Amino acid sequence: MAARHQNHLVSRRAVLRGAAAAAASAGLAAGTAQASPRRRNGPAGTTVAIFGAGIGGLTAAHELAERGFAVTVYDRKELGGKSRTIPMAGTGAGGRAALPGEHGARGFTSFYHHVHDTMRRIPVPGTRKTVYDNLIPFSVTDPRYPRSGNLPDGFPLMFGFYFDPAEALTPRGLQRILTEVFMKNDLVPLPEAIHMAGRVVTYLTSSEERRFGQWEHVSWWDFIGAGTRSAQFQALAATGLTRALVAAKEYVASTRTMGNMMEGFFIALMRELTGGPKVYEVLNGPTNQAWLDPWIALLEDMGVRFRPGEALEELVVADGRIGGARIRGAHGGSTRIEADWYVCAVPTDRARALWTPELRELDPALGRMDALNLDWMNGMQMFVSERLDLGKGYNIYLDAPWRLTSYTQRAFWDVDYPAVYGDGAVADGLTIDIADWDTPGILFGKPAKYCTHEEIYQETWAQLTAALNDDGRIQLPDGIVRAWMIDPGIVWTGSENTNDEPLLVNTIGSWDNRPTARTRVPNLFLAADYVQTNFDLATMEGANEAGRSAANALLAAAGSAATPARLFTRESIPAFEPLRLADAARFRAGQPNLFDLG
Repeated sequence: MAARHQNHLVSRRAVLRGAAAAAASAGLAAGTAQASPRRRNGPAGTTVAIFGAGIGGLTAAHELAERGFAVTVYDRKELGGKSRTIPMAGTGAGGRAALPGEHGARGFTSFYHHVHDTMRRIPVPGTRKTVYDNLIPFSVTDPRYPRSGNLPDGFPLMFGFYFDPAEALTPRGLQRILTEVFMKNDLVPLPEAIHMAGRVVTYLTSSEERRFGQWEHVSWWDFIGAGTRSAQFQALAATGLTRALVAAKEYVASTRTMGNMMEGFFIALMRELTGGPKVYEVLNGPTNQAWLDPWIALLEDMGVRFRPGEALEELVVADGRIGGARIRGAHGGSTRIEADWYVCAVPTDRARALWTPELRELDPALGRMDALNLDWMNGMQMFVSERLDLGKGYNIYLDAPWRLTSYTQRAFWDVDYPAVYGDGAVADGLTIDIADWDTPGILFGKPAKYCTHEEIYQETWAQLTAALNDDGRIQLPDGIVRAWMIDPGIVWTGSENTNDEPLLVNTIGSWDNRPTARTRVPNLFLAADYVQTNFDLATMEGANEAGRSAANALLAAAGSAATPARLFTRESIPAFEPLRLADAARFRAGQPNLFDLG
């Protein structure tokens, strides 16, 4: 049944691609085409062209289609953006589906609210369930942090440690708990543990004014004083939270962004310890099957039209607004389309290339995007001949120079893998994220950017086994890999790799260089992860919030009476609210945070 379902989904997507190509050819012949059947609802037009079918673009399409707008979504690749499943071509045999590659060890957290809300609104065909029911929760202690050199597993910050939540509601109690956490396994000396606990308390009691006015302009490395402390402190408190978890470099990552993520994890952990939802969740199958395909089917039922393989080439300005867009088809050639409203949800690098001098003059915020920084967080897939037993399935390798994380598919997917995927000899899949492409590895002494694909595979295997096979147990035996693939966005040029899908990273002071969802161009809106959002991180959650913000801005500009899409606010610890209010006054008076002892 699973194999038939997967094949049906693949066939449906292939039909979509074929229909899109045919429509593109028709559009090329016609010269100018409408983005959607033109409908009117009062004085404002209702046709919307969305460029980019990642989470931001799909979210905007969902919210607008629900409110009666006629939406067409264009994307130069497959639907789903970096979240999509990437089947390994040519690996399916005997009626089985191709081996399912994923972009990375994709996890959801209980402080994701926008994505969860969307998932609850997507039915699973043939059942009474929603896509949200395809999430498998697991405890914050389930992820494992294997270390090389026979060191005990590490625990960056508060992860993997139980405590009394009531005690954590006072700065003194929290500092005591955190000091104990950082001293776990005697890897961080007492003075450094006390220092780090104090830095956490400092951030959690900081007002929003201070977070934007001070900590936005300080790197996480400098905030925690990592430069003058031990290598173990740096690995656990600096690198463990940034590179391994959110693909940000600790030397340049904004303390505000890292601190907000830390706060989110801490609140989620306290909820879990008091009987609330588990901190982490993962999908129970390939992302396309468990989430994206049901979502796309729902949007199609709402009237959304999809044009995969068609890339936005140019936004045409006329009379101070967008008068049309030029689209390049999958087989070459371009055509012009027109709509009433335009939503740009393409990634940062591609968006910047679209901002012509005329657009930059209309909205200077678009030009400030040139200062935003991109980095690489891509990965690879290893398909193995035996089922893996790597803890609870999710591992973060703190000592790996390339800052690896891995996700064992069979730990979460209830599927007869040999019967459904590949040639019948593959028993499991290991999805691996490479978060650091600039640090030399342990096998070839080169950064991943300058390794051939074969070298990346061998180096990644060496770093995994250095952490998993170092204590006498062989958790990853040689000879079990039947097939492997690297994200297709990584292309070897003969001397180095290029990356077709880099990731926005929140560096020091980058907030001011990010635009809002509503631009100064009256009919242009933005719905990608570079948009200023409350969640403020390049994640599925941040992209979903950006898509909702773009939809709401468009509704307002169109004069729509429809209820806006729901936006959630970032949470904080209520018991610390009096301290944050006091800190706001101290910040305005030019005084440091009460707990900021340096």
